Amino acid sequence: MLDVLIKGGEVHDGTGGKSIKANIGVKEGKIVEISNATYDAKNVLDATGLIVSPGFVDLHTHSDFTLAANGRAESQVHQGVTTEVVGQCGVSCAPARSNSDIALMSPGFIEGAVNANWRSFGDYLDHLDKTPLGVNVAAFVGHGTIHRAVVGDALRPADEDEMDKMAILLDESIEGGAYGFSTGLEYWPGSLASPDQLADLAKVAAKHDVLYATHVRNRDLFYDLGFGEAISTARAANAKLQISHIQPKFGAPEYAMQHAIDMCEQARGHGVDVAFDVIPHDWSHTHVIAILPQWAREGGVEKVRERLKDNDIREKIKRNPRPMWRLVNSNGWNKIVLMQSEANKDLVGMSFDDIGRRRNTNPYDAVFDLLLEEEAVNMNHLMWTSQSFNNGDIKLALEQPECAVISDTQALAPYGCLKHHIGSLSGYGWAARFLSHYVREQGILTLEEGIRRITSLPAERVGITNRGLIQEGAAADITVFDATLIKSHASVKTPRKYATGIAHVLVNGGICMHNGARTEVDSGKVLRPH
Repeated sequence: MLDVLIKGGEVHDGTGGKSIKANIGVKEGKIVEISNATYDAKNVLDATGLIVSPGFVDLHTHSDFTLAANGRAESQVHQGVTTEVVGQCGVSCAPARSNSDIALMSPGFIEGAVNANWRSFGDYLDHLDKTPLGVNVAAFVGHGTIHRAVVGDALRPADEDEMDKMAILLDESIEGGAYGFSTGLEYWPGSLASPDQLADLAKVAAKHDVLYATHVRNRDLFYDLGFGEAISTARAANAKLQISHIQPKFGAPEYAMQHAIDMCEQARGHGVDVAFDVIPHDWSHTHVIAILPQWAREGGVEKVRERLKDNDIREKIKRNPRPMWRLVNSNGWNKIVLMQSEANKDLVGMSFDDIGRRRNTNPYDAVFDLLLEEEAVNMNHLMWTSQSFNNGDIKLALEQPECAVISDTQALAPYGCLKHHIGSLSGYGWAARFLSHYVREQGILTLEEGIRRITSLPAERVGITNRGLIQEGAAADITVFDATLIKSHASVKTPRKYATGIAHVLVNGGICMHNGARTEVDSGKVLRPH
């Protein structure tokens, strides 16, 4: 007897090929039957008129800590996601020298949410292993986290001895279960690293045949320098390269997206294994503290707080000609929205134009004030979002067959310790928005190809085997949805709205969604490459 039989659905296998009408049989967490036959099963799921797809694979997330705090991954499971890849943009939960390092570096950190006492990368994965998970988790190790574990708060690149130690930590982390190595070169401490240093570390990733993923140094005015550096680093290291969220930001020339695509295509022609991904949304998000120039962040959080209390230093920061978001230089505060704050939860969802008016202060000063009002441990986790992407650029990227689709967000829940988290406007609806807006409404991709971009393509790129496809013997990660109804309801005003249109979700054969409702089943697992 089967554990689960999914009857009468339109089956898309994840390869981008034509669908077939078939029943899917599941037993002991595996797909064992794809046919028109009917078998006895403990659970029968009616998929008549619905799409049966591999579970969605989110190639790029920052759920490292939120999954440790609440592994049910409500925001993701409700939109059909069955696997997340955490540890992106150079930031991961491990390796760490101390609990304070974990607090400062862990994406989505929440004070007191869990007993965060891991040190090695393997320790962190072991911690997740003991956590009930609604999704499977594959993890990258972040350059910034490794740098901090060796160099600490010093505002300088690693020296030769420190680089040797970082390479050892990276090697140990990959041996401990990391699927790849990531950098965030717009952020401290990634911004301190030279191309030579990045290539030396990427060589460690290449030795293990794992992916090197990078948030490039520039995506606005000097976008071509950032993308060029990423490609040259991968070439020098002979590493497989994934350019994270490739779409240029506000301030880049109109031709930047096409130029970036051309650069990647030319590099592939010369033997560089390079691909990229996009966020299916014109809103971008990051840490508020990233607005500060490097010199203002030297010495750690307490030194930052001292500087932000000094009006002369504030004025000097305001004169920074190259803030991370060029919207700031254009006074585009109406397009910049507070997304996460522990100290000022009542302001979350408001633009900095509105926050400035409410507080009777300049929006830039409001930024400094909000940073100061956070507890030291939370300053690094204050988040904001801006409307800084171009939908035309997203369309152009999606037209490239090597482009995956990602959330760039966190697994969340509108209750418990995560109830005030937003992460980004993609958090509750990235996959649903992609399939509804870009596939169904705009017709940029066929449904078959759209499914491939969020199933087999990201799984294969990361090196996750036996997932992302519907085939006999594969893990039973399956999403059943209504292609005419799937929709994101998240917006600036209502960011915590679940997506709709998902009927059933299976993770390793466990039924995590049934008839559009979340069950109590959490059958995800930590994935390791070895």
